[in-house]
Amino acid sequence: MTLFEVDEPQDTPAPAAPSGPLVRVRLLVAYHGAGFHGFAPNRQVRTVGGVLTEAIEKVVGSPVTVTCAGRTDTGVHAWGQVVHADLPEDVDLGTLQKSLLRMLAPEVVVRAVDVAPEGFDARRTAVARLYRYTVLNRPTPDPFLAATTWHVPDPLDLRAMRLACDPLIGEHDFSSFCRRPEGEGHSMTRRVVAADWVDLGEGLLRFDIEASAFCHQMVRSLVGTLVAMGLGRLRAGEMAGILRSQDRSLAAQPAPPHGLCLWEVRYPGT
Repeated sequence: MTLFEVDEPQDTPAPAAPSGPLVRVRLLVAYHGAGFHGFAPNRQVRTVGGVLTEAIEKVVGSPVTVTCAGRTDTGVHAWGQVVHADLPEDVDLGTLQKSLLRMLAPEVVVRAVDVAPEGFDARRTAVARLYRYTVLNRPTPDPFLAATTWHVPDPLDLRAMRLACDPLIGEHDFSSFCRRPEGEGHSMTRRVVAADWVDLGEGLLRFDIEASAFCHQMVRSLVGTLVAMGLGRLRAGEMAGILRSQDRSLAAQPAPPHGLCLWEVRYPGT
């Protein structure tokens, strides 16, 4: 059984609970999401959080709970995911990082490890998340970009796509672009501070969006709708009305997950 399988072998004892004091450790993590069912640990499927938790437990020899800044979906990548875990106080952070790189790279790379500031929580302390979505807009696909970009062969009107970003700025109910969780009382209101398209040249277009938080499938639904506007299937002027309607049926289908990357998480003072 490999490291990446979720279930422990039958004859492997569970790690013993730590007996001494703990220290909160912050990890900066990048990963290629293609082989994972999202981040959130789940013993039934292979997830980023699952393999990361298992690897840390092997190093420190005790049970670990990881908390991430953004629970990315199946197939979504990350460059700047932030994770915290409470580990035995005597853990050597340099050894921990080297061990995790040896066990997890290149699919999952722990870019940095340090002691977290007092009161730090990877999820609750975050003040903003920045996502990037990359589109390859040219007739011929590129095999070397296929795993991290959405190939759209028909020409896109970048000016229309940029114009349609303007209504997104500010605090809005994004129900038109979010998969609503089961149950009552879930707010779809989010505050977007920046949203724009960048022309990288040679047919590569990148959508950058920064917000206080995101609801499920929000970025992919926005990109799918913006691309529909770039293709002329919707008008850029319709974005404000779709947003106000709070009707998901008016938005286009979500863009594929493999073009999306959690690029950065911002905290107070950064």
